[in-house]
This record gives sequence, C-alpha cells and structure tokens, in this order.
Amino acid sequence: MLAASFGLHASLTVSDATLAACVAAADGLDTGFHIHVAEHEADAYDSVQKSGKRIVHRLHDMGILGPKTILAHCVHVDPWELATIRETGSWVTHQPRSNMNNAVGAAPIDAMLAGGVKLGLGNDGFSNNMWADWKAAYLLHKVAHRDPRRAPGDGIARMALVNNARLAEVFFPGAPLGALAPGAVADVILVDYHPTTPLTAGNLPWHILFGFEASMVTTTIAGGRVLMRDRQLLTLDEAAITARSRELARAVWQRYEHHALNPIP
Repeated sequence: MLAASFGLHASLTVSDATLAACVAAADGLDTGFHIHVAEHEADAYDSVQKSGKRIVHRLHDMGILGPKTILAHCVHVDPWELATIRETGSWVTHQPRSNMNNAVGAAPIDAMLAGGVKLGLGNDGFSNNMWADWKAAYLLHKVAHRDPRRAPGDGIARMALVNNARLAEVFFPGAPLGALAPGAVADVILVDYHPTTPLTAGNLPWHILFGFEASMVTTTIAGGRVLMRDRQLLTLDEAAITARSRELARAVWQRYEHHALNPIP
C-alpha cells in the first residue's frame, strides 16, 4: 500500500540543476513530483529574479509538471499559471490551516474549481485532522474575500471526497477509491453522529462541516482490514510509539539548536 513521487520541497529551495537531475532520475519510472508552489510572494519573486519566469512556467519548462505531479499551495499564482496547470493535468492541493498559520494568504480555489484545475485538499503536516481543514477551507475564503458565497460546502466536498480519491487513484491505478460499491477498495470509517436535523445526500457536506468532529470516528477500515475498532487501535501500540516519538523529537531539537548556534562557515 505504498506509492511515491519525487519530493522537491519548494521552488525557491531547488536549483535548476537539482530539477534537471530529478527529471533525469524519474525517466522511465512513471512517477511525478511533489513541490510547494507560490506559497508566499517571496517564492514568486525568487523565481522571477533567478529565472525570469514565474514559478509554474519555470517548473513547466524544466519538465516537472504533469498528471502525476502535485503542486502544493499555489496561493500566489496568476491566471496564466493556472491555465498551464490545467493544460498539463497537474494537481494542486489546498492546505488552508497551514496557509493561515504561515499568514501567506488564501489560494484562488474558487477559480480553480470553476476552471477545471484538478484540486484536492491537504494539510501540509499541520495535523491529520482533515475535517478541521474542511472547516478552515470553508471559512477562510469567506473572510478573506468578505463574501459568504466563496468556497461553498459542495465545492469543499468535491475537493476532499471526489478529487482526493481521484488523486490517490493516480498512484494506485486499478484500485477504485472513494466509493461504497462492489469491487471498490474497502476503506471505510464509522462515525458516531446523531444529527438533530435531517441528513440527506444533498446536505451531507454541511453536516460534515458543521456537525462532524474527529472524535466521532469510532472504527477505521483500510482495504477491508479493521485497524481501529471502538476507538481502540488493533495493529499499533500507540503508547509505545508516542513515547519513542518524544525521544526522537527531543533529539531532533537538540541537533537543530546545535546547528543554529554553530552555523557551518
């Protein structure tokens, strides 16, 4: 259940030589690239200063874009860059809480959805609570544009449910995802949710946005295998993993502090 692409971090931290080396290394592997694009204006300024091109056009000319490439953020892209993303079939992922935390702005997701850009919802490692990113995406664009019509619930659901499943299928071809149907991969969660208003297929996105919480997930099934039942993990020792994580995190911070105080000349 593993698939991979080349992780390139961000345009402003990757040289043309590195991009070219990655494109050469990917030749024949039938894979793509994952890179942060225009998260902040500084990324766009850097690209223009170094290459004379905006980020998306720089990456396109270097051979990075394509149907297996994921462009994270795309907060500060212009209409011509969006057209290039669409024409190459590249994917964009929106990380609202990360963008809010870094104070970088709000990506033009309404334009992307309306224009046919393949757009998914991610988290940028902010946390694994995706319903919190549903809610953040729903609210961020309304306040950023002072327009309650922005980022409608059905659009958020399309990104998170339909498009994310299609993106996963890019890396797991032949594995039907995101559906409860014969032959589909049995990835299922059970949610302990008792709505006080009617729940229908038509209003489900708004129940998720306003009613669902991560604590309501009681059971998780992946590929037909039960991983958590009644909120108890069945395949992992959570306490042992958490204890080991604290040890490793402490060591990472110690190394960071050492290098911060003793920079390489």
